[in-house]
Amino acid sequence: MEKAPANFDGLNVAALESRRADDMARMITRHGGVAHVSPSMREVPIDPNRPAIDFAYRVMTGEVNVVVLMTGVGFRFLLRAIERHVDQQRFLDALSDITTICRGPKPAAAMREFGLTTTYRVPEPNTWRELLQTIDANVSIANQVVGVQEYGVSNASLVAGLEARGATVETVRVYGWEFPESTEALEENVNALAAGKRDMLLVTSAHQVVNVLRMAEELNMVDDLRRGLHSTVIASIGPTTSEMLRECELHVDFEPSHPKMGHLVTEAARQSNELTKAKRRVKQIRWSEESKPQSDTMPPHPSDDSLFMKACRGEATERTPVWLMRQAGRYMSEYREVRAKQSFLELCANPKLCSEVMCTAVDRLGVDAAIIFSDLLPLLVPMGFNLEFVAGDGPVIHNPVRCGEDLARVRALDKPEKLDFVYETVRQTRADLPESIPLIGFAGSPFTLASYAIEGGGSRQYTNTKKLMHSDAGAWADLMNKLSESITVYLNHQIAAGAQCVQLFDSWAGCLSPSDYSKFVLPWMKQIIAGIDPSVPVINFATGNPELLPLLRGDRRTVVGVDWRISLDVAWQRIGHDCAVQGNMDPSVLLADPDVIRETVDQLLQSVDGRPGHIFNLGHGVLKETPVENVIALVETVKELSQR
Repeated sequence: MEKAPANFDGLNVAALESRRADDMARMITRHGGVAHVSPSMREVPIDPNRPAIDFAYRVMTGEVNVVVLMTGVGFRFLLRAIERHVDQQRFLDALSDITTICRGPKPAAAMREFGLTTTYRVPEPNTWRELLQTIDANVSIANQVVGVQEYGVSNASLVAGLEARGATVETVRVYGWEFPESTEALEENVNALAAGKRDMLLVTSAHQVVNVLRMAEELNMVDDLRRGLHSTVIASIGPTTSEMLRECELHVDFEPSHPKMGHLVTEAARQSNELTKAKRRVKQIRWSEESKPQSDTMPPHPSDDSLFMKACRGEATERTPVWLMRQAGRYMSEYREVRAKQSFLELCANPKLCSEVMCTAVDRLGVDAAIIFSDLLPLLVPMGFNLEFVAGDGPVIHNPVRCGEDLARVRALDKPEKLDFVYETVRQTRADLPESIPLIGFAGSPFTLASYAIEGGGSRQYTNTKKLMHSDAGAWADLMNKLSESITVYLNHQIAAGAQCVQLFDSWAGCLSPSDYSKFVLPWMKQIIAGIDPSVPVINFATGNPELLPLLRGDRRTVVGVDWRISLDVAWQRIGHDCAVQGNMDPSVLLADPDVIRETVDQLLQSVDGRPGHIFNLGHGVLKETPVENVIALVETVKELSQR
């Protein structure tokens, strides 16, 4: 299918680029945008820099075993900082004799300028995660001194990762960022962004984020800027910049296929129409009266101080909170009695019964959180799909979509009141639960819902789904946009009805490679997370492929759900220890003797090593064959063994 034209179509596009400000303005204008480029920073060497001089001496005397160079300009500033104090050639010779690791092409190019070749170069997207992966694949740093040339502020995640591998880390800071000498254009952009007068913001460096917030602070308008950015499409050049945006609690709406300025501008222009429409839609969802954020309309709920909510926020708890997916289900006699009297869809449409089965499970098991009793698929019905649960076959979609023409009958959730029975289930369950127990709402993720909508039911090969995904990018984007908008509306209504947290279930994402997930799913997952009421945690759970875990991080309030196919300590290292996690005992262990359950729980908790931010759960739902006594024993064991 032919690509959409790369045209901003008259949108007001802000950018914070400094070194290549003129190039950025020309590119935006060439692609039909109204350019508002304001240089946001200038690199300032630290002078005098005694720590850098000491670092150079330690390299020359063999006390540093590995040197990590984070930026090309940083390497040049390092040489400039030491040139009057040490023999530069001797320092370069010393570097050539030890292991050097460059975070991407720019520091490697800077080394070549001085006749050096780096030992290892970190592949794209050049984040600290790829840096650690490069080390794991090539270098043993246990009991080694690793020197890290930093750029501006220390990367705590990188330092922690190096130390976790047994290294002694010595950081050397060689430059900082100040405002440009003239700040008039930057002030103008901050004021315009705060007033909602910019449609898009292009960010090409992590520290542009820091400086634009610093400028807003000087102008006494940080809150105004944040509010304005809620309705502005934020396009980030790559993962490192995106990470800084998320750390500053700003949502990233778009990343290009390659972390380069040309790709950023061209691809943002090509998708600008869809991105701005989605952002405006998100703004309407977020601030509509019926789903206004709890933080703006309600005092904190008593369960905000619960173990579960604290763990979601990464806070220390006196023990590990525990709840289970499918904790109200066919393995419980109480549920089977209720279920025998109506169909599954009839049960889902009865809020009082839904509340009853969930509250019964919470009370009997003694778990620390409840999740509403519902299903992933009712959301598809008001979108135009004919859903039936067939005995022995499970859910069946009688009118699946298989081509672009079929999408004409699919609509976004323009009448969310058609799912009032779900919101009433939230209200009823919240009213029936003890106030100390948080309530979790949920929805299917767009890929899983798309797969059901395309395949017409469950699948092993996802043939029709992948065919549409790879052969018709426009149709795929159309379907994912409609699903993502609907999921966002749906979850915000659940939050407005009383949910303290929401979980996204991607039951089928494991059939995708990381590259396909990044291309065909991740942009819409970011859009959903950006649109969910910012006052609540979001659990992002995808099963089947541990290689996807680093892609599930979302923003700062996102908890990553982990299935049982990977050790939790390894998973957490891949995700990043600054992120809370949930999981991940194999549900089949609950079919074993209590001694085996206890041993498995103990091993899992030991792998966590007391780190805050862990929610104990299974790697998927409770199996229907599970003895309820074993589930109770599991919960009691977690409570006992995780006491701190």
